[in-house]
Amino acid sequence: MNLTTLPDRRADAIPTAPALADDTVTLDNTQFLDTVCRAAGALSAAGVAAGDVVAVMLPNTAGFVVSLFAAWRLGAAVTTINPSLTAVEAGYQMADAGAKVLIAEQLPDFAAPVETVIPVAELVTAEPAATESADIGDDALALLIYTSGTTGRPKGVMLDHANLNAMCAMVIEAFALTAADHSLLILPLFHVNGIVAGLLSPLLAGGQATVAGRFSVRTFFDRVERSRATYFSAVPTIYTMLSDLPDDVRPDTSSVRFAVCGAAPASVELLTRFENRYGIPIIEGYGLSEGSCASTINPLYGQRKAGTVGIPLPGQRIRIAEPDGTPVPDGAAGEVLVSGPNVMRGYLNRPDETARTIVDGWLHTGDVGRIDEDGYLVLVDRAKDMIIRGGENIYPKEIETVVYQLPEIAEAAVVGRAHPVYGEEPVLYVSLNSGAALDTEKIQAHVRGALSKYKLPVAITVLEDLPKNPVGKIDKPTLRRIAADQL
Repeated sequence: MNLTTLPDRRADAIPTAPALADDTVTLDNTQFLDTVCRAAGALSAAGVAAGDVVAVMLPNTAGFVVSLFAAWRLGAAVTTINPSLTAVEAGYQMADAGAKVLIAEQLPDFAAPVETVIPVAELVTAEPAATESADIGDDALALLIYTSGTTGRPKGVMLDHANLNAMCAMVIEAFALTAADHSLLILPLFHVNGIVAGLLSPLLAGGQATVAGRFSVRTFFDRVERSRATYFSAVPTIYTMLSDLPDDVRPDTSSVRFAVCGAAPASVELLTRFENRYGIPIIEGYGLSEGSCASTINPLYGQRKAGTVGIPLPGQRIRIAEPDGTPVPDGAAGEVLVSGPNVMRGYLNRPDETARTIVDGWLHTGDVGRIDEDGYLVLVDRAKDMIIRGGENIYPKEIETVVYQLPEIAEAAVVGRAHPVYGEEPVLYVSLNSGAALDTEKIQAHVRGALSKYKLPVAITVLEDLPKNPVGKIDKPTLRRIAADQL
C-alpha cells in the first residue's frame, strides 16, 4: 500500500479507469499519474527532496490531491494549511513545520517563511519528473497535521507512511471498500479525516474520489445524483442542514451505500431524522488526528447503536482508565486510551508533550468515555470541557443530550462560566432548525424535568448559528469567551 507509487499502480492496472475529479477537472488513472509527475517535476526543480516538508494551502480541489502525491513521490512530507488562516497563523505553521516550499492558489499577500512559493497552476503544467518514485521506508514522515490549538498553540501531529497505510487498511476493511466505490469528498482536505477516509482509502481500494468544492446545501444532492457516489463523510451541522431541506426535495440516493458522521457528536434524533428521510444509513465514528483519523466505528454490517461511536477498528484497542492509567471498573467512565499502528509518531519538536500523550504505547485522548455491555464506546465528554460546580462534576454532553431531545434544536453546546462562589456554572447556547421557534423558558422546563438541579444551565442563549472551528466542530473556546463577556 505504498502511497508513493499508488498513481503508477493504478495507471498500470486500468489506464482509463476514473481516478479523481473536482468541480472542473476529471482525471483517469493515466492522466492522474501524468499530472502527479508534472507536479513532482516542479517541486524537484524548486529543490524539494526526500525528507523535506511541503506546505499545501489550497481549497478542496484536484490540485490539492495532486500536490500530496507529488510531494510523496519525491519522499517529502506535507503539512496541510487551512486557506482561511491569517498570515500570522499560516506563517507560524510553516515555520514550525520547517516547510521548504508553499503551494497555494496564487502568491500570498504576506511574506511566507519558505524558500519558494509555487502557484498550483504552475505546478500541474510543469515538465514531468523522472518516472521513478523515491525509495523511502514506512517510517518516513508523510503528514504534519496541526491540531486546532484549543489548549495552546497548534501542535504538529507527525504521521508516517506506516500510520497512513495502517489507517487506510482499517477503513477499507470496516467500510468494505472496493473498486466500485466512489467517495464524494465534502470535508476539508487540510484535515486528516478528508485525506484518509474521503481520499486515500477509496483510491487504495481501486475506487475513485470526487472532490467537491465549498459545500452548498442547495446543490449537494445534485452532486450525489450526477456522481453516483457510494458514500460520503460529513459533520452533524451538514446533516442538520440536509434534514431541514423543504419536503419537496426528494433526491435519488440509491447509489449511496452509507454516510459517515464524525468530528463532533450527533444527537440520536438527528441521525434518525436523516436516515428516515433519505434512506442512507449513517455510521458514527470517533477518532483524533493523533490516531491518524478514526479509532472506533459503528459496524456497517452489524449492530449500529445510536448514541455510541461504535467498536474499535480492526487492529486497534480501546481502554478506559483513571488519570494515572489504571483501568476503571467495567462500565465506569474514564479517559479513553487508544493503542494501534495508527497512533502518531509524536508531536513535532515537542518531546515532553509527546511523552505525556503517548504512555507505554497508549494514546491518551483527553476524552472521557465508557464501554457499554456490548463493547461499544460511549463518549461522555472532553476531560477539559468538564465543569466543576461547587465540587460537583458536570459533563456538558449530558446536558446537551437532553436538549437535543427537543425537535426544534439544531445545535446545542454547554460551557462553563466563572462564578465567585461555586467556581463554575453551566451556560447553554443553542441554534434552531430552520423555521423553528422555541423560547428559552421551554428549553429550561425540558431540562429541569430530566436533570438534577446542580446540572441545570443558569443561562440559555439562542444564536442563529453556533461558532465552528475549521474542521466543523462547535468552537467551545469562543463560546467561553462569549460567556465571560456576558457576565
